[in-house]
Amino acid sequence: MQTNFWRNFDWILFGTVGVLIVFGILMIRSATLGAIDPDLINRVPDQIRYALIGVGVMLALAAIDYRMLGGIHLWLYLIMVILLILVLFLGVEGEAGAQRWINVGIQIQPSEIGKILIIITLATYLAKRYQQIDQLPVIGGSIIHLAIPVGLIFIQPNLGTTIVFGVIWAALMWGAGLRIKHIFLGVAIILVTMPLLWSQMERYQRDRITTFLFPNEQDRDTFYNIEQSQISVGSGGWFGKGYASGTQNTLRFLRVRHTDFIFSVIAEEFGFIGGVAVMGLLGVVIVRILRGARLATDPLGALICYGVAAMIFFQTFVSIGMNLRLLPVTGLVLPFVSSGGTSLLSMMAGIGLAQSVLVHRRKF
Repeated sequence: MQTNFWRNFDWILFGTVGVLIVFGILMIRSATLGAIDPDLINRVPDQIRYALIGVGVMLALAAIDYRMLGGIHLWLYLIMVILLILVLFLGVEGEAGAQRWINVGIQIQPSEIGKILIIITLATYLAKRYQQIDQLPVIGGSIIHLAIPVGLIFIQPNLGTTIVFGVIWAALMWGAGLRIKHIFLGVAIILVTMPLLWSQMERYQRDRITTFLFPNEQDRDTFYNIEQSQISVGSGGWFGKGYASGTQNTLRFLRVRHTDFIFSVIAEEFGFIGGVAVMGLLGVVIVRILRGARLATDPLGALICYGVAAMIFFQTFVSIGMNLRLLPVTGLVLPFVSSGGTSLLSMMAGIGLAQSVLVHRRKF
């Protein structure tokens, strides 16, 4: 078993993720250098601790046959829902009144854990029914499967993660063989319900969207960080100003630079070349995970890989897009790079699932 484990283990995927994490720690250090806020001071050591735990989580999940996780999918779904319900009653409030964390000695964000659990549970549901994927009861069941955790996440409020769950659902439905016309029908239904969704959003969420669409008509303070992000990216040029030498970063013009806007720090300090290099590394991660889907010997393994790849791709696309002012600010962080313990653990868990599919692909 040990021989098969290391032979099938994807070292390129592991090494690329490792490079991204180490680079992320260095960028978090640059973004918090000279800070006096204890929370910012602790960001680097916290990220290192979570990275080490994340490696353990990845190896543990890689060692477990993903089919065993599929076998307990109902329990995993129940755990996900319970954690999200606990947020409503025991949640710790963060910025803008969002209640997304619970304290269990350390603060964890159940919605991040939920991303991994929804991949496993929804993939299992679809793998058992992939031959009937075009049947309305199967599609409806998948929507109900998704709707319960999504509803609990949306009211935290957490619009960004709500959208991630929707993207995971679309990727898994497509991977299971749902016809494109049915996916478009689902998108049309979402568009029809947008007025209701808009009415239920928090004020700051609506402001983010309207600021993106009509920047000159909004409060300048709301648009401030978007402008600073553009300045950071533009001033980096081809090769950047050097590590920890970006003025928008070191002079604190750029806010939340260690999380949401860390790509702007990268672009300012390492320029266009550095930004493209980071995107290239993330691209390698996604391609290697999709390789796992291609090599999978059953629908469950392929769907798990599709879900993990979709999660990483979408978060990368949105995080970089909002730093370049191509998309509204959503609060989604750059995978493996941005500061955030639970986010890093969820990403490493996703890598562990992909590795499990590769390691156990010859087992039946």
